[in-house]
Amino acid sequence: MPTLTYKSIAPDGQTVNGEADAASPEELARTLVADGHTVMEVAEAKSTAGSFTIRRRLSARDLVVAFGELATLLESGVSLSDAVTAQGRGSYHPQLVAGFEAIGRELLRGQNFLGALRASDLNLPGYVFHLVEAGELSGTLAESLREAVQQMDYDERVASDMRGALTYPAILVAGGTAAILVVFMFVVPQFADILNDHPDLPLLADVVLSTGLWMNDNGAWLGLALVAGIVAAAIVLQRPAARQRVVDILASAPVLGQWYTELDTAKWAAVMGAMLGSRVELMDALDLAGRGVRISRRRTMLTQVAGDVRGGVALSEALESRAALTPTGYNLLRVGEQSGQLAEMAKALARLYEENSARRMKRVLALIEPLAIIFIGGFLGLVMIGIMLAITSVNEVAL
Repeated sequence: MPTLTYKSIAPDGQTVNGEADAASPEELARTLVADGHTVMEVAEAKSTAGSFTIRRRLSARDLVVAFGELATLLESGVSLSDAVTAQGRGSYHPQLVAGFEAIGRELLRGQNFLGALRASDLNLPGYVFHLVEAGELSGTLAESLREAVQQMDYDERVASDMRGALTYPAILVAGGTAAILVVFMFVVPQFADILNDHPDLPLLADVVLSTGLWMNDNGAWLGLALVAGIVAAAIVLQRPAARQRVVDILASAPVLGQWYTELDTAKWAAVMGAMLGSRVELMDALDLAGRGVRISRRRTMLTQVAGDVRGGVALSEALESRAALTPTGYNLLRVGEQSGQLAEMAKALARLYEENSARRMKRVLALIEPLAIIFIGGFLGLVMIGIMLAITSVNEVAL
């Protein structure tokens, strides 16, 4: 008889995880029901002897897919408890399985979906909870959850685009740096005798040869220093204040700053549109969208805008007085206020900024790549010129 694992809720309300021998999962489920249990899952026990697995981190894409499927089930008329149970069984990542099982337990105990979602310990953005709360209050949970999923998908796409955009320049710079180190540590030292035998070399030749010799002699220490620097940077970047400082530096950069600012503004407008579309109060939407802004200067500015709106100023006027958007943005939001379609206009504003940031990203990449090539090629050329000067100087002395 095979050994089966099961998860059920006992008559006293406690969750039970156990194993039992049964001819089939159906027979075990019937036995548990006869004992007064509510069966949540029955599966064949898996042997872990001699196995080794690497568990990957739960990604934002995993959350988007899982909650997108949950929203689809709800939109199709499936009850909330059944939809959550189905997602718990259909999810492949262990953390998602545990999260949906926790949601299911809380729902069986009479908790609403918002409370169950908070108890799941899934790393969800703050606006998801506000949208779920608004959906439960208005009876439009499926629509609100769909809005949350669309916003999560947008955030994930923006992050993916940024990573993809910076991957090639990063590889280019890393490869060029490695080439420079190889030249200094292995090529330049081959000409060490020139430096020792002919002390009166041109300045550039002397600097290149001396640097190459020093790096060759201290290669181990340089490697340790490089590793220590990477580890130290990783530790420092674990601190929120350090990450915030990096973001603010990027936002202040001459060319990169506008691109990053437009991305940040697009996210703010998208969250505003999603929140207002789910009938969240304007002040709550402003507060939550403002907290999602990454650039500290803009976050402070939008906090001031929220204060102005709380004081009775229209949103478009408050944003314009703080110079938070472009003239097109003010006009879009002003039309939305006058027509009662502020949510739609906020979403249109998000699309506008997203398109602008995509165009600017292409221009930034078109600028970064040739600059990196020029810098690396120029540096390597300088090293080669230094070596050639040393060789020609020796030949002149010999003549």
